[in-house]
Amino acid sequence: MTDAPAPAADMTYARYLALDTLLDAQHPVSDRHDELLFIIIHQTKELWLKQMIAELKLAVGQIRDDALVPAYKGLARVSRIQAVMTLSWDVLATMTPSDYSRFRHVLGTSSGFQSDQFRTVEYLLGLKDAAFLRFQEDRPEAQAAMRAALEAPSLWDEANRALARAGFALPDHVLSRDWASAYAPDPAVEAAWTEVYRDTERWWPLYQLAEKLVDLDDALATWRHKHAQTVERVIGFKRGTGGTAGVSYLQSTIAKRAFPELWTLRTQL
Repeated sequence: MTDAPAPAADMTYARYLALDTLLDAQHPVSDRHDELLFIIIHQTKELWLKQMIAELKLAVGQIRDDALVPAYKGLARVSRIQAVMTLSWDVLATMTPSDYSRFRHVLGTSSGFQSDQFRTVEYLLGLKDAAFLRFQEDRPEAQAAMRAALEAPSLWDEANRALARAGFALPDHVLSRDWASAYAPDPAVEAAWTEVYRDTERWWPLYQLAEKLVDLDDALATWRHKHAQTVERVIGFKRGTGGTAGVSYLQSTIAKRAFPELWTLRTQL
């Protein structure tokens, strides 16, 4: 057994975390106090999204290899990150409409709608929509990362393929579909997962995987609801920056489900 390498003699907390770079990354355009909060909230969100992407990619690979139990850890971690991100809206809500209106104009056409990492998370979960690629025309590396997630099997695709490998009969159009297209719920998929829920002892690893996936969907819906509520509290029903419909668009996304059959099967039990 070899000894672990000795720590670098010149390593410090600030150097390890690149704090000088990190803390120099906030550049308010206005002289309004609350703009710093707005920037930090959104930069922090992007850091958490980076971690979520890493965890989801690992989980997708583990499920592809039928390592279902090891995948639970990363999926649980993502759910907890989602909870932290949801709580961050409460911090942003301390900014009043009057506070925000004093610097909103400096955002120009920028919008969270354009977040490539958020769309990558959606793609990894299984919510595929190629239309969002156009917002990254000026960032080819970000667009390439999005496209890779768009064109690869999602977490839900791999879960269904694991289900088939376990002996459940699923149609070919589910197991070898165009991965970049939007997923359409299938009765055979619902029936197979329903059987997992009816005999949980026999299918315990798949059952636990399914519940971890429901946790993700549940947390995402909660995040979307809190996002919409916070935006309504701050700007009402004004149009969003970047030309989005604002609150009405955000409210329309709350009902999205990455794993639809895991929700509909509950009616069958």
